[in-house]
Amino acid sequence: MSISDHIEFVEVGPRDGLQNEAVLVSTQNKLALINRAIDAGARRIEVTSFVNPKRVPQMADAEDICAGLPDRDDVTFIGLVMNLRGAERAIATGKIDQLGAVAVATDSFAMANQGQSSNESVEAAKAIIALAHAEGRSAQCTIAASFGCPFEGEVADKRVIEMAVAIAEAGPVEIALADTIGVGNPAHVARLVTEIRKAVNPLPVRVHFHNTRNTGLANVWAAVGAGARVVDASLGGLGGCPFAPGAAGNVPSEDVVYMLERAGVSTGMNLQSLIEASNWLSEIMGRKLPGMVAQSPSFPKAA
Repeated sequence: MSISDHIEFVEVGPRDGLQNEAVLVSTQNKLALINRAIDAGARRIEVTSFVNPKRVPQMADAEDICAGLPDRDDVTFIGLVMNLRGAERAIATGKIDQLGAVAVATDSFAMANQGQSSNESVEAAKAIIALAHAEGRSAQCTIAASFGCPFEGEVADKRVIEMAVAIAEAGPVEIALADTIGVGNPAHVARLVTEIRKAVNPLPVRVHFHNTRNTGLANVWAAVGAGARVVDASLGGLGGCPFAPGAAGNVPSEDVVYMLERAGVSTGMNLQSLIEASNWLSEIMGRKLPGMVAQSPSFPKAA
């Protein structure tokens, strides 16, 4: 294991963190969350998704969110899109810098998530990337259920590698591996990240972990040790997928930053600001959030 001294941090709380919440969060509070993430140092933020509001009501205000985004040349605002219609909506706002496409490693989950086969999701992702390039935007792609499927169980590494190679040909800024239902373990993570790095080199590998079985932080560490250069996390550990049974929260931003920074891996994030933002978000959501660092005494104590 050779740990890098720096990773790129992506805050996904405004989208992935909130999308599965039953209680609708106001546009004003979503924008406040985005601004707090920026103040804490986040320079890539997944701000919303352009999906059918009937299927994901929490994301019905995507255009309003974009209209309220601050003008920041130093921040990349990411919009998740599942198809060309969503991509066109995102581009039309004039505020989304990067399109986030999703391909799914199994047919059953691909059909539940976006109404198409796994192979069709790869082709859709490639089309989204091509449109982003044509419109002067960048694009990324996440391979969902890379470590296991809620319907089909185990997912072969070979399948994920084949998908990554096919998508890489379209020219995304990176390939992301998502443990959508939180079944990954550090050994599997280290192996797959290593294999994908070799397969898509020189594209960076990004990782996205859910903490369903309390292995999320261990998986982040294994991924970084295997050469992942970008890590997703969600403030407070909020998150889940409405179409993946059992998908619990993401790894908490403040917990990831605490672990990595204490280990000498720079994230560019301010831990105290993240803790304050997490406590604020807990009040907005009306409950204690899963993140542990925000609930713990500070360490080391300030002089």
